[in-house]
Amino acid sequence: MHLMIPFAAPGSEAGRLALAQLCKLNLLPHLAALLAGAAPPECDEADAHSLSPPHERALARAVGLAGADGQLPWAAWWAAQEGRDLGDLVWGQLTPAHWHVGTDQITMLDPDQLQLTEADSRALLDAVQDLFTSEGYVLVYGVPTRWYLAHESLAGLATASPDRVIGRPLDPWLPRGPQARTWRRLQNEVQMRLHGHALNEAREARGLPPVNSLWLSGCGPAQAVRERPDLTQDTRLRAPALAEDWGAWQAAWQAIDAGPLAALRGQTARSRLTLCGEMASATWTLAPPSPWQRLMMRVRRFDLLPLLETL
Repeated sequence: MHLMIPFAAPGSEAGRLALAQLCKLNLLPHLAALLAGAAPPECDEADAHSLSPPHERALARAVGLAGADGQLPWAAWWAAQEGRDLGDLVWGQLTPAHWHVGTDQITMLDPDQLQLTEADSRALLDAVQDLFTSEGYVLVYGVPTRWYLAHESLAGLATASPDRVIGRPLDPWLPRGPQARTWRRLQNEVQMRLHGHALNEAREARGLPPVNSLWLSGCGPAQAVRERPDLTQDTRLRAPALAEDWGAWQAAWQAIDAGPLAALRGQTARSRLTLCGEMASATWTLAPPSPWQRLMMRVRRFDLLPLLETL
């Protein structure tokens, strides 16, 4: 079993305080017990400005995807998971999005908060499809919050994961360089097409945010990958972390500790645990503790905070 937990350690000051409280009050006892006797982990470090966040890099390593920062081909990977025939095209992932225009910056809402139905998502795709097909792009529907775009110009284009962008000023994360020019122009045309669209007006009348832009990410051709039936991602920390709802984030962490981490602790065979933060990920290979390790865990409390703060 390999358990992967994204957003295990926040980068903001408020998030770090929430993490410190969890650790100091010993509210993650199963995690502490698992790591107390574990050998040093394998670490992957970058920084909070990398286009590919640690949890995406960790998943890529686990399934065998390769690519530079911002060039992990997630679009092709997701499409393959859905059983699509990808051919030898270069694919990108399009995320229907709401961009909030503030007084001095533009930010993106978590797409999961759009409550986008399949019917609405397909209608929005139909509304903009000709903008892409007229330029030689292929645009196909995937799921409500994920479409697929194919074009040779996407090869080698570095893009930021939506998980890096949500809730942050958008401008530093927009694709740059000659390869991105056509996309930026198309993105502007999409925004004009969606502005005042009847479907968005109906959404706003229901109190829902309009879908007024698209985010491009995960570009690249399909790659051969490994099947990983032993791999489980627990993503319950994602939504509260992106919303900076640290009370909900703490509650989700405690639920993970009482659930899958307690089950992992009961494993009698070797297992793996990967924790991912804003800057780094760490993977531990875990073995059942020896009698001496069990005794030491009873008499000595393991301090999780210094370890988690490195993520």
